[in-house]
Amino acid sequence: MVSDAPKRHYPVLLNEIISIITPRHGGTFIDCTFGQGNYSKKILEFSNTKVIALDRDIDSKKIADKLKNIFPNRILFKNLKFSQLSNLKLKNENIKGIVFDLGYSLLQMKNDKKGLSFNSTGELNMGLGINNFSAKDVINKLDARDIEKIFKYFGEEKEAKKIVNLIIKEREKKEIDTQLLVDIIKKAKRKKNSKTHTATKVFQALRIFVNKEITELIYGLINATRILKKDGILAVVTFHSLEDRIVKYFFKSLSEKKSFSRYQPKINQPETLFLRKQKKPIVPSEKELRENISSRSAKLRFVSKKFDSYKFETDIVEKFKFLIDIENLGDKI
Repeated sequence: MVSDAPKRHYPVLLNEIISIITPRHGGTFIDCTFGQGNYSKKILEFSNTKVIALDRDIDSKKIADKLKNIFPNRILFKNLKFSQLSNLKLKNENIKGIVFDLGYSLLQMKNDKKGLSFNSTGELNMGLGINNFSAKDVINKLDARDIEKIFKYFGEEKEAKKIVNLIIKEREKKEIDTQLLVDIIKKAKRKKNSKTHTATKVFQALRIFVNKEITELIYGLINATRILKKDGILAVVTFHSLEDRIVKYFFKSLSEKKSFSRYQPKINQPETLFLRKQKKPIVPSEKELRENISSRSAKLRFVSKKFDSYKFETDIVEKFKFLIDIENLGDKI
């Protein structure tokens, strides 16, 4: 979050998403990150469409209820994490498109109860809903080595060790809240980057950890792929390099022939599951950047499913196991 952030929420890459998933042809679409409902509303504006909307943030239900009044019997809201896609009963649904927008809405960032921002005056929380612990628990209860891993790998924070050492010293005196954490980070950071706040990377790392965003994304992608029908589109908008790396790897690994075992010849692999028409990500236009500077880090990647198949082989869990293991450090709290 930066000082020149927009005053209202803008749906990122909305026109590009709609162009890719083509709701004008009708069908059922899953909006895995309903949020303010902008993607869903645009999809429902096309006749013969239906939306299944998911969000772990129960506050989103109020917006979904308003859309239900506008588009009766065409939107179903579920207060679920998108890793739980397989819990949906979809036997009679022809899923034409599944969309993930991995960013936070402006309302979420400004909500002091959620405590997502370093500008928050509320509790050090960062939970988006259906959470087992808060950022306050992480900072005040985990040991130094574990917190350093979180900052280093989820925030790519170069000063992680120095920041953590100061955190350990300060929390011996009193419980650390949002403002004290920001002050600690400012004190620890040697170089000041005028473009981004000094606490940006640490707060990103904590949001990822508290919400288990890596695990969520990996299993969300797996389960979305399972329920998507032939020719259906899977589209994901990411906002930082870690997310993008995971999505890129998953899409590439299922659109190119590869061996998952050293003993299995490549030529024996089955047909690839995905068709990846565009290898490079789609990024916001100059017009969108002018209207919404917060979209500057957004990247959109998409694939289509070549045939109906619930079962498929992927090594994505193994590939990013070290990140999943770091998220599992939350079990100590």
